Amino acid sequence: MLKTLTRSLMVATMLAGSAAAGWAADYTLRAVANSNENDEDYDGLVVFKSFVESASNGAIEVELFIGTQLCANGTECMQGVADGTVDIYISTSGGTSGLFPFVQVLDLPYLMSDDRIAEATLANGTPFVTKMQDMVLEKSGGAIRLMTIGNTGGWRNFANTKRRVRTPDDLKGLKIRTVVADLPQELVKALGASPTPIPWPELFTSLQTGVVEGSKNGITDIMNMKFPDAGLKYLTLDGHAYMAALWFMNNDKFMSMPEDLRKVVVDGFYHLQQATFASPKRKSIEAYEAFKAAGGDIYVPTPEEKALFREAAAPVYDWFKANIEGGPEVFEALTSTVAEVEKEVNAVREHDIQ
Repeated sequence: MLKTLTRSLMVATMLAGSAAAGWAADYTLRAVANSNENDEDYDGLVVFKSFVESASNGAIEVELFIGTQLCANGTECMQGVADGTVDIYISTSGGTSGLFPFVQVLDLPYLMSDDRIAEATLANGTPFVTKMQDMVLEKSGGAIRLMTIGNTGGWRNFANTKRRVRTPDDLKGLKIRTVVADLPQELVKALGASPTPIPWPELFTSLQTGVVEGSKNGITDIMNMKFPDAGLKYLTLDGHAYMAALWFMNNDKFMSMPEDLRKVVVDGFYHLQQATFASPKRKSIEAYEAFKAAGGDIYVPTPEEKALFREAAAPVYDWFKANIEGGPEVFEALTSTVAEVEKEVNAVREHDIQ
């Protein structure tokens, strides 16, 4: 017994001093987020690193690369995940659509009504998430795994420099910045505005000079980038898309670990997901106050007005199913999962208000 106790104390001491002693872990995971330390992605990675290193008793070390140290953009970083130079990478659906076009299903507007529905829909194990994971693994030839889907900035809303937007009619003629991906451009066109693809780093100047007159972003991104200083004044909380964050991992690295450590990594991604769900809720409080203090105008559409937005956007669903490989099946997986989740959540709500 004394021998066992002594050995346990020695192991604990070794673990505590491993960093100082330069003692190498059995596995090192290089995790990349092309963002900064104010971002929800960073919050999630800090939680992931802490959990995985602790729960593995030091067998796994997680190295964080925030910014562009290992790779500069989505295409380069996803190639890194595929070839193993990057172990973990977080991307939006727009940033990954070139490789996995079907992930744009997450950008389809007005399908998930609130955080509670979105978080339950995106929980690992739902038919939708399982379908997405299977499709990513198959499309990548077994090279890339989709580990979980979190959040990166709350909800996308329309914001502009010109006028308050109550209905789709108020968007007509406005030049709205989008990413290069097709689906966001189809949405903007369906609502009567003019889609204008602009790289993210150029958006401030583009708003300032009138190259674009609006964007579709979350409030934390709007304030982190100081867009009110560029003239962005009117914000409509239509909540057309949940800002999903796709967390990918190199499949060979994951499968090279013994089963007990794979379980640690999977549980680490659960903790990461929960952190990214929570982070925008807290950060948005201060961001909305700052937007109003900067002279911003915030409008919340009525249920009737929200219905007008969804009705106007409906052609985008047909476009997606007709033009995206795997579109019909992933659309069905999402909408059927949302319907089931809504039934369950509404039953709980009904019970809890009695």
